[in-house]
Amino acid sequence: MTKSPNIVMILIDDLGWRDLGCYGSSFYETPVLDKLAAEGMLFTDAYASAPVCSPTRASLLTGKYPARVGITQYIGGHAVGRLCDVPYHRFLPAQELTLARALRGHGYETWHVGKWHLGERESWPDRHGFDVNIGGCEWGMPVNGYFSPYGCPALSDGPRGEYLTDRLTDEAIALVRASGDTPFFLNFWPYAVHVPIEAPAPLVEKYRAKAAAMGLDQIDPFEEGANFPFWQKRGMRIERRVVQSDPAYAAMVENLDANIGRLLDEVERSGKTESTIVIFTSDNGGLATAEGSPTSNAPLAEGKGWTYDGGVREPLIVRWPGVVAAGSTTSHPVTTPDFYPTLLEAVGLPLVPAQHCDGRSFLPLLRGVPFERGPIFWHYPHYSNQGGEPAAAVRDGDWKLIKFFDGERVELYNLAEDLSESHDRAADEVDTVKRLLALLEQWAEEIGCLVPRVNPFSAFEDVPGMRTAVTFQ
Repeated sequence: MTKSPNIVMILIDDLGWRDLGCYGSSFYETPVLDKLAAEGMLFTDAYASAPVCSPTRASLLTGKYPARVGITQYIGGHAVGRLCDVPYHRFLPAQELTLARALRGHGYETWHVGKWHLGERESWPDRHGFDVNIGGCEWGMPVNGYFSPYGCPALSDGPRGEYLTDRLTDEAIALVRASGDTPFFLNFWPYAVHVPIEAPAPLVEKYRAKAAAMGLDQIDPFEEGANFPFWQKRGMRIERRVVQSDPAYAAMVENLDANIGRLLDEVERSGKTESTIVIFTSDNGGLATAEGSPTSNAPLAEGKGWTYDGGVREPLIVRWPGVVAAGSTTSHPVTTPDFYPTLLEAVGLPLVPAQHCDGRSFLPLLRGVPFERGPIFWHYPHYSNQGGEPAAAVRDGDWKLIKFFDGERVELYNLAEDLSESHDRAADEVDTVKRLLALLEQWAEEIGCLVPRVNPFSAFEDVPGMRTAVTFQ
């Protein structure tokens, strides 16, 4: 009997579509991931199921769209503006048959290393099918920063000054090194490149010099945008980065790349490269419009927190020797819940009938067989910290429709002709709008999507930054 393949699932936090050399970055250096792409398949049109982290993470583990799981916002997030917020689960429901549970039930060792952000102690990784949990807790970011002491309840402090991404990689390497013949599922979810933007000083200096050599330090990388649309930031303006030039962020990306290289080297030393599926992707778009705006997703529009492609289109690389053709590229759209059925089919396990799955297995695509996924949907009924508005969206073929819940305005883009989503075609493509709206509304009804209602109040005078009441009407 052929041994089931190992799985290394690498999910990066806030990494943008253009943040790798193989995806077009000329400032960030990612030789390891560029090599991984040359050894596997690079996806040009892969999507996160949400523009923020917790919903995407829940979706990956369950094979469901975030709205079906009931986690549509990053856990802890809340904002109101012209629209009220909608409720969502603050934890991954215990009844979900996660990917880890499904694999552990068929003989896999299951390890989680890194960020979790899917609930407090009763909903940590060890309560959702993982044999090992290192670093996974309710945190959405390193609360005390990337340098030890971390103060993390799921990770002991290292020597003072130890860098978190280095430490998490050390832990993952130790697990691979100690593994035997039992197949393993390593869920490697580093906290990087989420804020705070911190990296080892020598690397930061390297990119400060590189920015100067390229003349990037002479370019204003920011454009001032409109005011944020929700109360808590009503007096603040969006600061949109249009050029990749932040030395600290570039240093974080290179450090991450090098650590992934160390992990993959251990897989190689263990003699397991040929029997290991490696998946590399991100949970949402790069942070481009707030919180320091450390990266740019151009030519994609906007970034994290937005339903434009800058917020949801992600790098995706899959390496599986002997199955995936080295150096292959695909433009077939796929999305986060697709990983669940793809991986189960790849290891020869059936879907459990009671576990509803919204994902579609793209294993045929990995094998070079024709594949059509069908429409991809998003439902994000919240204001984001980054300036995005409550909206839902659908992509079908080259067309993408976004329905904003404030005023129910609709925008339509042809992504093949307009990657930047800068030319709204809704007015002259009425039939396409009707068709996609019908698809979106039918899907939303099936899922049971919650829609924000109009806020009956104007902003209160005691909201921070408010000197007088703001009237929205």
